[in-house]
Amino acid sequence: MKQKIIVIVGPTASGKSDCAITVAKQVNGEVISADSRQVYRGMDIGTGKITKKEMVDIPHHLLDVASPKRQFTVVQYQKLASKAIQDILKREKVPILCGGTGLYIDAVLEGWEFPKTPIDKTLRKNLEKKTTEELFDELKKHDPEFSKTIDHNNRRRLIRALEIITTTNEPITPLKKHPLPYTIEYIGLFPGWEVLQEKIKKRLKERLNQGMIEEVQHLHEKEKLSWKRLESFGLEYRYISRYLRSRHSDPEMIEGEESLGNRRSFAHAQDDNFITMKNDLEKAIIHYAKRQMTWFKRNKRIKWF
Repeated sequence: MKQKIIVIVGPTASGKSDCAITVAKQVNGEVISADSRQVYRGMDIGTGKITKKEMVDIPHHLLDVASPKRQFTVVQYQKLASKAIQDILKREKVPILCGGTGLYIDAVLEGWEFPKTPIDKTLRKNLEKKTTEELFDELKKHDPEFSKTIDHNNRRRLIRALEIITTTNEPITPLKKHPLPYTIEYIGLFPGWEVLQEKIKKRLKERLNQGMIEEVQHLHEKEKLSWKRLESFGLEYRYISRYLRSRHSDPEMIEGEESLGNRRSFAHAQDDNFITMKNDLEKAIIHYAKRQMTWFKRNKRIKWF
C-alpha cells in the first residue's frame, strides 16, 4: 500500500490553514506550508502566517526558513519540502501540503526538473530596461500558459522566466516531470466568488488593524530592506511600500513624526492615500485569487468543497 500525502489548496482567504489543522488532527498529520512568502522570517501579518497558538501543537514545516534579504527559489523550496515529506513519512505520520502557491506544490508533487540555466547578466541588464508591462507582454508571447499563473507585476520573476525561455529556447510549461510515488489526495477550498471577496475584504481590514503597515515599515527601517526588494514580495508589501513612500518626498527616508514606534497606527490614519491604497489592494488581491484558481483548475484530481 502506497504512503499517502494530503494536499489542501485554494485561493487566498479560502480557509486553508484552519482546514489543515482539522485534517491533521484526524489523520495524525503534520503541515508543510506551500506559500512562497511564508518562508521568509519577519513577514508574518502580510503573509497571513499561522501563529504558534493557532497551530494547537500541530507541527508546521517551511515557515521562517529564509532571510528576506536573500532570494528564495522554487528549486530551494522543492528540496526542502521533499525532505520534510520524507521525514514525516518515516515517522509514520501524514504530510499535509497546504498553501496557495500552485507552482511550489506542483514542483514538489510532480517532481519538476528545472533547467539549469545560469544567470545571464547581459540579458538581465537588457530586460531591466523594459517596463514591467513590456516584460509581461513578452512572456505572454513566448509562454502564454505560464503567463496566466505568474504575478504580472513581479519584475524579478518575469525576468527570470524570460531568462530561462531565452536560454533554453523553450517555454517553461513542458518541464520534465518525475511524480512522487505516493497516493496523493487533493482537497480544494472555494466558497464562491461573492463569499470569497467578502472574506478578502474582511481579512485585509483585520491585517491592517493588526499592524501590517507597521510590519512593512519595520522591514524597511530595521531590517534595511529596500523599497524595490519589498515590492518583490507580492501585493500587500508592494501596495503598502508605495503608500509609505507617497507620504514622504524622499522615497528612501521615513522618519520624524512617522518614525517607527513614534506614531499612531497607520490602520487608523484614514487619509485619501490610505483609502485609495486599501481599495486598490482589495481589487488586486481578488484578481490574484482568480489567477490562483486558473492554476488549480488545471488539476482535475482536486475535489472542491
